[in-house]
Amino acid sequence: MKRLLVVHRYPVVRYGLIKLIETHLSGVLVAETDTASEALQRVREGDWDLVVMGLSFPGRGGVELLKTIKELRPNLPVLVFSAHSAEMYARRSFSAGAAGYLTKDASRAEVVRAVERVMSGGRYVSPQVAEALAADLESRRAHPPHRTLSDREFEVLRLLASGKTIGEIATLLSLSDRTISTYRARLLQKLAMKNNAQVIRYGIQNHLID
Repeated sequence: MKRLLVVHRYPVVRYGLIKLIETHLSGVLVAETDTASEALQRVREGDWDLVVMGLSFPGRGGVELLKTIKELRPNLPVLVFSAHSAEMYARRSFSAGAAGYLTKDASRAEVVRAVERVMSGGRYVSPQVAEALAADLESRRAHPPHRTLSDREFEVLRLLASGKTIGEIATLLSLSDRTISTYRARLLQKLAMKNNAQVIRYGIQNHLID
């Protein structure tokens, strides 16, 4: 019996993934959680064959969670199922140790195929993600400034670029206004910017907004 853990903050997504896996894959026991802290506890205490996870959690970025999971269980395969486009997070996810990356546009057949492949020890990259990664590698030659940002700074950058205020971002990430202001100051310095208007323009130009 294979054991699979679904980690996603939204109940409807967890329900859909679980029903899809249970319907199309036999011999798989599926558990679920909606928080990063519980996910880490389960990874510490359980023997899993696969983690399927999203990238948005209050108080902790999904890429940070992925890194911690891989630190705890280096051989545990992780498949990312994200609402974010591959252009924004695929490279960061694979760098953090993911074995596969799917976007919300993936078909049911593709999700099942990816789960089977990653759970059996392989890697999964859809044509869409592969194209995004190829374009990403090509663009890295120009060294876009946002590549110097930490994962948390990058997350704050995206939220600022989407028009969110410091207070709104603090609420979304379960952090204090002061902490978000610190991240904002750091990213402005690294990107040589002075205000949010420049951040918004940069986010649009570099396709960092959903």
